[in-house]
Amino acid sequence: QVQLVESGGGLVQAGGSLRLSCAASGSTFGINAIDWYRQAPGKQRELVASIRSGGSTNYADLAKGRFTISRDNAKDTVYLQMNSLKPEDTAVYYCHAPSVVTPSGYLELWGQGTLVTVSS
Repeated sequence: QVQLVESGGGLVQAGGSLRLSCAASGSTFGINAIDWYRQAPGKQRELVASIRSGGSTNYADLAKGRFTISRDNAKDTVYLQMNSLKPEDTAVYYCHAPSVVTPSGYLELWGQGTLVTVSS
């Protein structure tokens, strides 16, 4: 069974930085890509950034120039480095594996989320 666990959220002042971690456990060999999503209060969940097993990355406009997604395959962990944070970045950040290969087929996974609060 594969699980995703986020950590690293917290309270930070505007202009500050945080690094979120998404640790995968279990049969992680079937994970081909990891996304970071976020959901602010009263808003829909939105994609922040993605990274594939080969290392290619993709960023939403909200993240370009400020956020960096990376992965440490030895630790089965994906990171989201967030710099120059703004109050509008306040949200619950979720780790997402859109298509995990398992013996019984494909599985979509979400982590439990980690809260990021940016004060002005």
